[in-house]
Amino acid sequence: MTSLDSLQISEEKKKYITETLNPILEEFVTECLKTMPGNPLDEMLAFADKKGGGGGDGDLSKENARLKAEMEQLKAKVEEAGVMVSNLAKEEDKEEEEEDDDDDDCEELPESFRKPEGQMSGARASVSAEAYGSWNQKKAFTPPNHPKTDQQKERLSTVLTKSFLFSALEKKDMELVIMAMVEKVVDPKVRLINQGEDGDFLFVIEEGQLDCFIKQKDGEEKLVKTCEAGDAFGELALLYNCSRAASVESRAKCVLWQLDRETFNHIVKDAASKKRERYEAFLGKVPLLGSMDAYERSQVADGLQREVYTAGQQIVQEDDPGDKFFILEEGEAYASKKDVGTVMEYQPGDYFGELALLRNQPRAATVIAKTAVTVLALPRSSFKRLLGSLDDILGRNTSKYN
Repeated sequence: MTSLDSLQISEEKKKYITETLNPILEEFVTECLKTMPGNPLDEMLAFADKKGGGGGDGDLSKENARLKAEMEQLKAKVEEAGVMVSNLAKEEDKEEEEEDDDDDDCEELPESFRKPEGQMSGARASVSAEAYGSWNQKKAFTPPNHPKTDQQKERLSTVLTKSFLFSALEKKDMELVIMAMVEKVVDPKVRLINQGEDGDFLFVIEEGQLDCFIKQKDGEEKLVKTCEAGDAFGELALLYNCSRAASVESRAKCVLWQLDRETFNHIVKDAASKKRERYEAFLGKVPLLGSMDAYERSQVADGLQREVYTAGQQIVQEDDPGDKFFILEEGEAYASKKDVGTVMEYQPGDYFGELALLRNQPRAATVIAKTAVTVLALPRSSFKRLLGSLDDILGRNTSKYN
């Protein structure tokens, strides 16, 4: 029960509740618990009649009968209104089923991905028919099949295995996605996606670079990211059924693979969303990444490469060049230095390899898997490309290096 202290009412009213209402209510509840009446309202009226000393002139009994009659009338009206609402809902369902999927409104974008108001002018605001209702049922789906040469299949398979979005797919699903994709060759300075527009497809890059721009409040566009081979773009509009969050333009001649919304939703979306959510939740617990916001962590999650090592296997070698940053996801590992022995133990959530990247020095120690381990590796190039300067990111957590 809500405390009186939390109620925004005067002290006089609080006193009235405590001294006047509570004793009566406690007595009424006690009476109800003795008899446990099927209709407590009748018991309440009888209790009021008794407490008020009534019964002689039958006023309360008449009032009781009048109130019961009004309640029956209200009940009938509510039932009638319920039937009308149900019929309206059925009509709306029918209309929704007749509409093309492209006319669906936008689901809510996760709070962590929201842009400033000035950047959301073109976004759809209402809840999508894809999200709720009896129509949200998976239907039989046959993905498109665009014939490809063996060379094209091999090239595309190589690209998709590098992409976060598709790395969670089973082999048979990967084959369906490969056949559903369409090759696109674009010239420099071609704008493939415009911020605020609806999104019905995504692209995976085989060759070339593309720049991502976000419109600022003053109307100017700011370069926020450059996509390279193996990256996918346009996926947020499909993952969350929202308008495009940025504009994307080719920097040079590019070879891209385009995937339609329907194939993505039926085959890729669930696997990609679950994997991204799992990695984001894990990254949120890594101390080094604690100063990043949710959007930054999502970008890191997309760039992670999962690597597996057996017990006793070396993950990094002392004095080797440092080109990757590691986070231990599962298992245990330890760091060892020449002529010193073990200098550090690693548990899930611990990280290593950042010093070689930060200081541009060889590896300071050898890291060996103590048990079978899974690590999430992020190359320095990905760190810079996705989040800006690696030094900036690591610089927010300086205590380890002082």
